[in-house]
Amino acid sequence: LAVGHGSGAVPAWAPPPGGCELVQSTTDCTGRWLSSIPGNLRGDTEELLLDDNTIQVLGNASLLPYIQLCHLSLARNRLELIEPGAFLSSQGLQELSLADNLLFTNYSLTAAALSALPALRTLDLAGNRLTEDMVSVLVWNLPSLESLSVARNAIMRLDSSIFTNLTQLLELNLEKNYIFEIDKAFEGLQRLQRLNIAYNYLPCLVGFGLTQLRLLNVSNNIIEWFLALESDDLFELEVLDLSHNRLLFFPVLPRHNKLHSLLLQDNRMSFYQHLPNGTSLANVTVQFLIVDGNSTNITTVRLWDELCYSNLSSLRLLDMSQNQVWGLPEGFLAQMPSLTHLKLNQNCLEAFHLLQEDSLGMLAELDLSQNRLVELGAQEGVRDILPNLQLFNVSTNRLRALPPGLFTHTRQITTVDLSHNQVNLCPRQDAVGEVESPLCVDVRGVETLTHLSLVGCGLGGLGGRPFQGTPLVHLDLSDNLQALSGGLGWLQDLALTLQVLSLRNTSLSSSSTAVDFSALSRLIRLDLSGNSLMAFPASLDTLKLHSLDLRGNCLAALPPTVAQTPLGRSLWELYLSGNPYNCCTLGWWDALQRLEGLRIPDGPEVRCRHGARALRPGALPQPVLQSCHWHNADLALLYLVLALPTGLTLLVAFAVVGLGLKERLLKVLKSRCGVSSPY
Repeated sequence: LAVGHGSGAVPAWAPPPGGCELVQSTTDCTGRWLSSIPGNLRGDTEELLLDDNTIQVLGNASLLPYIQLCHLSLARNRLELIEPGAFLSSQGLQELSLADNLLFTNYSLTAAALSALPALRTLDLAGNRLTEDMVSVLVWNLPSLESLSVARNAIMRLDSSIFTNLTQLLELNLEKNYIFEIDKAFEGLQRLQRLNIAYNYLPCLVGFGLTQLRLLNVSNNIIEWFLALESDDLFELEVLDLSHNRLLFFPVLPRHNKLHSLLLQDNRMSFYQHLPNGTSLANVTVQFLIVDGNSTNITTVRLWDELCYSNLSSLRLLDMSQNQVWGLPEGFLAQMPSLTHLKLNQNCLEAFHLLQEDSLGMLAELDLSQNRLVELGAQEGVRDILPNLQLFNVSTNRLRALPPGLFTHTRQITTVDLSHNQVNLCPRQDAVGEVESPLCVDVRGVETLTHLSLVGCGLGGLGGRPFQGTPLVHLDLSDNLQALSGGLGWLQDLALTLQVLSLRNTSLSSSSTAVDFSALSRLIRLDLSGNSLMAFPASLDTLKLHSLDLRGNCLAALPPTVAQTPLGRSLWELYLSGNPYNCCTLGWWDALQRLEGLRIPDGPEVRCRHGARALRPGALPQPVLQSCHWHNADLALLYLVLALPTGLTLLVAFAVVGLGLKERLLKVLKSRCGVSSPY
């Protein structure tokens, strides 16, 4: 390997040294154990990648041959020092990555080197153990910077002196530091559009006034409240991520903004509707004590006035999942006519009402799962409350019914999850026959519905035709112990569309009536795990499944010819563990092992039984193999011993009958012909 600081470029035809890869004007020397920059690469290199090497020092002459360099990456080296003249020959360098090095050791000399880069646009200093003072020195003379990352460092406090000269900065990444205080650090960054302060220790954001900012990520801090500056200025803010904090209240947002995504997941928010003293919500106020240096201010906020204070007409995504919301204030959703995705899962909702005045006509996704819902209501006489709804999730609640005709006017509904609610499908089946009941969910005739999950709903026998006119592609009936008590006749309406079917833990057994899947010609995934099948369903042989799950049944063996069937030839993955297979009848296992393209992900967990022992099918001990051999031989001998007496008995019987018939025949001939018997 030629490593040095030569001044001449290698000929264009010469291969890159040290195994570096050359693609047009990019040279990739990633992970080559280089301790310095090769000096004999192509002189016209514009992009040089030196990540994952062992370079400790970038010397004054290291980059002399590469005067056209625009992009240099030295991430994950052992870089401690960049000498002041290292970049003098690379004045056109625009992108520089120095992430995950040891620049804290000689940061002042490195800062002098960086100051010689007048065209630098992007700088990555993440993971260098830098404090705020070190960062201030390193970026002081970089007015051309547009993107800066100082993530994963040791920054604790930000003030106005750190980024003073970065007047062109558009993007700043400060995530995963130890920042607990920000004091006017961004006021001079008039062009800043994207700011990431996630994974720090900020307790609050008060007086937010960055009008030019488009994206603000302050997730994963310890923020208890967010208060925007009270102003009539137009804020350009489009995305605000406050997820994974400790917010107690809905954030007080800028009065005029362009917000389309508001992420509030995993906080402690509530609208405090259940007050112990019965105080009127209209008069509820909260006082914030703001201490700034030696001055103390008290800000009083009327909760509901402040909620209506902001213009949320452009909001499309609102994620309030994993909070403590008991209910929404009146008119709350009416402020969001453009809303397309509403996530309220994992809250404390007990009731939710769909009202025409809420203006949910654009809503495509509604997630109310994992609440305490006992009532889901819809305004009577209103037909098109959710005309554009596509995904509807109310799983893990306490619902027993849905508003009648809820899906009738949802012209685009594709996915419904009703799992873990005590619901039944219409028409219900009782002792008399089919009956219509308000306490059932009607999914018949929903022509756009393709995915339906009914896991753990306590479904009784599915009578009638509950899926008539609904072209389901994916159906999950798992954990419904009585769902198949009436057989599988209800599948007839899904024969031409169903591709994924889960019947896990549905009490399916080999003696179940009409265990016949042969009509489901388009089925590609079938889950029969957790049942009581003692024999492999013969109707599966003709299907062309890609995935079959047979875990946790009572199967002693699969058919010996399973590998030669259409099923065997089409399978991509097969789950088999948790069955008491017979170690002496494993021909089917060996045949499956020889199938190309078939995966058995739980193969290491598959066990067969031999007496009281549980063994791996692919590693049977020799004594077990001999025992199985003699067992099979003994069976053959037993069959022979059992068959031999039977054969002999039949032979004697035929002989006796034959002799008797012969004597009678002779007597008949004698009587008819009148000839004396020679006897």
